[in-house]
Amino acid sequence: MRAPAAGPIRRAVPVRTAATSEADAMLGRVATGDRAAFATLYDLLASRVLGLVVRVLVDRSQSEEVTQEVFLEVWQNAPRYDPARGTAVTWVLTMAHRRAIDRVRAAQASRDRDLREGIRGLPREYDDVAETVEVRVESERVRAALARLTPLQREAVSLAYYGGYSSGEVAAMLHVPVGTVKTRLRDGLIRLRDELGVTA
Repeated sequence: MRAPAAGPIRRAVPVRTAATSEADAMLGRVATGDRAAFATLYDLLASRVLGLVVRVLVDRSQSEEVTQEVFLEVWQNAPRYDPARGTAVTWVLTMAHRRAIDRVRAAQASRDRDLREGIRGLPREYDDVAETVEVRVESERVRAALARLTPLQREAVSLAYYGGYSSGEVAAMLHVPVGTVKTRLRDGLIRLRDELGVTA
C-alpha cells in the first residue's frame, strides 16, 4: 500500500548549543591560522574525539595517536569546513570516525598479510588453516554484500554496527530523524540477509 503523498522532506537541523557554537567560531578562526583558537578548539573537543576513537579501536594508545592525527587534519583542512553542511563538532567527529575506521582497516590488512605468510609456512594438514580461510571468505562475502546496499543504508549500517553508535547517535551525526535511521538500518539488514542467503 502506497503511503500518502507528503510535502518535501526536510533535512533535520542540528541543535546548536553554546558549546557547538563556540566550536564553530573557533574552527572559523583556525581556518585563518589562529593558533590560540586551535588550542581552544582542542580543549573543547579532544575528550569527545578520544572517546569516539576508543569506542572503535579499544586500544588506548592507538586511540591517542589517531586523536592527534585528527587534530592535525583539522588544522590542515579547517579552510575547507562548510558551516552550511553541519556543526564543527559533527565535522570533527565524522573525521575522527573515518580515521579510526581507516586504522582498523589498516590493522586488518596487516593481519591478513601476516596470515598469508603464516599459512604458507604451515603444514597443509594443520586444522586452523581451513578455519581461518573460511572466516576470511565469510568476511569477504559480508563486505561484498555491504557494497550492494544503497549508500544511505550502507552508511547507517556501518556507523551502527561497525562504529558501535546507537540509532540516536547515528541520527545526530547524519542530521536525520531517528525514525529515518531505523528504517535505513532495517532495510539494510534485510538486504544484507538476502544477499548472504540467511533465512529468517
